[in-house]
Amino acid sequence: GERFAGRNSGAIAVIEGAGDHCCEYMTGGVVVVLGETGRNFAAGMSGGIAYVYDPQGRFKDLCNPAMVDLEPVVALEPVAEDDPGRPQQRAPSAENSGMGDMLRFDAERLRILVERHHLHTGSARARELLEDWDNALKCFVKIMPRDYKRALLAAQERATAKAVAAE
Repeated sequence: GERFAGRNSGAIAVIEGAGDHCCEYMTGGVVVVLGETGRNFAAGMSGGIAYVYDPQGRFKDLCNPAMVDLEPVVALEPVAEDDPGRPQQRAPSAENSGMGDMLRFDAERLRILVERHHLHTGSARARELLEDWDNALKCFVKIMPRDYKRALLAAQERATAKAVAAE
């Protein structure tokens, strides 16, 4: 749809395509687009993150780069199962969507969301991507608002400083 997830402030959504102005003025949440997008994606996007499947490499010309950076989605080295920053398949509570540390675990978060989409909708598109996940993952782009990333990094630094001071 046109303006899908416009002004999104915390919802998590997976869609198979979007029209113009997707994620416009988004301030929170996570959006995954498994297909084509229209123009002006992420205009005014100040928070949250989005992932777009872009096998032809055309998305950069459809995205509004004024406030966001486009980043590759990379799989991290294996980490402990009990790492508190890892995304979870099931949301632990109404207040915690289970999306984990938004600065890490993009590949895990993305796979969880595509799996959820397939489970709840029976999507053939999601199934196709999951069946060839290693190659599909290389075609996703992460859309990250610059100010949001700075705020997350600053919060992480404050938490680390408090932990060091407590020792």
